[in-house]
Amino acid sequence: MDTKKAGYPARKFDFPTKRYCQTLDLKDDPALIAEYVERHSEAKRWPEIVEGIRSVGILEMEIYLTGTRLFMIVETAADFDWDTAFARLATLPRQAEWEDYMAIFQVSKPGASSAEKWRLMDRIFKLGPA
Repeated sequence: MDTKKAGYPARKFDFPTKRYCQTLDLKDDPALIAEYVERHSEAKRWPEIVEGIRSVGILEMEIYLTGTRLFMIVETAADFDWDTAFARLATLPRQAEWEDYMAIFQVSKPGASSAEKWRLMDRIFKLGPA
């Protein structure tokens, strides 16, 4: 089954949440892109990074890829503060090491934090209730 066409299940929460959307470009190198995808697999991602993401209040995070373009969806509780959370995330164990390692694959400035690499996107359309 083609997951892209079948869709991806969405997690529901019993409390108000909000969503952030971000984008980032990868270097145009198929071998690097394949390794980037592999490094984000359950088997290869670093547990400290996943724990850190959760510890700053991120409930759900998904990354999608088309060509060299990444698209990330982040879901949080309604009272989540983006700047505070990402400032804290940058100080957590192995986070700087992970960001430096991911920079090999990404179009970004050397030493950039996650918040500096990923660009928040503006929502330009929402299908409201019928």
